[in-house]
Amino acid sequence: MARPIARWGVALGLGALWWWAVLRLALVPDAGALEAAVAAGGWGLSLLPVHCVPKARAEGAVDPRRWAEAWRAGRGGRLVPATKASPHRRSDAGSAPW
Repeated sequence: MARPIARWGVALGLGALWWWAVLRLALVPDAGALEAAVAAGGWGLSLLPVHCVPKARAEGAVDPRRWAEAWRAGRGGRLVPATKASPHRRSDAGSAPW
């Protein structure tokens, strides 16, 4: 129960700080860089959730089990290919690059 209350307290506190900075910028002629930085930072953070999606729904997201398989393969666990990518192609050592 304490965790949600603490989260709400932090959110309300930061929201109050942001509104203080915005109103000070709008109403007080000698508002400075601190208020502008707080207002711009809060506005930038407000855009963040619009561009974030849960990892499970993200386009091109890799299944976490695949990472675990690659980790085990690298540490000598069960033999699973560490990647599904094609092998690295090497150029012929005897030919000139030009």
